Amino acid sequence: MELRSKLAAIFDRTLGVFAALAGIVILIMMLSVSTEVVMRYFLNRPIVWVVEINEYAILYAVFLGSAWVLSREQHVIVEVVVDQLKPRALAMTGIITSILGAFACAVLVWYSAQATWDHWVRGVWNPASILEIPTAAVLAIIPVGSFLLLVQFLRRTTGYLRGWRTLSSKE
Repeated sequence: MELRSKLAAIFDRTLGVFAALAGIVILIMMLSVSTEVVMRYFLNRPIVWVVEINEYAILYAVFLGSAWVLSREQHVIVEVVVDQLKPRALAMTGIITSILGAFACAVLVWYSAQATWDHWVRGVWNPASILEIPTAAVLAIIPVGSFLLLVQFLRRTTGYLRGWRTLSSKE
């Protein structure tokens, strides 16, 4: 197996693991909110940390699972428009949107990594937090998830370019 396919397989496994973690996070969110409702309204014993944990969990679920969703082309699309495109126009649209997505992710990786590092070095904590979690721990998933999404957008771009070339050679 060549290096490129080995790296692709490792990347795909990583996306799968992150997607599974996102699913676990969503399951924990569901269970914790359900438990909070029961504790608050039936036992008059609210769990004070549930809202805060779920705020962080939403962020983690999004950045853990977004690259996997893109890899399976399961993201939201405007089918009314896309279904009207001819194959070449569809390929070109895919190339352009993938390049724009990769650029946006590159910017997000850069700035979120800087912010995360800055918060880590300065030891920033959220003063309004019940759990007193360092903000770097909350922010850390953003550059990681954005990097995976960036790589997936680049992979998607090359796939659409191959399709574009194939369509162009058939004409």
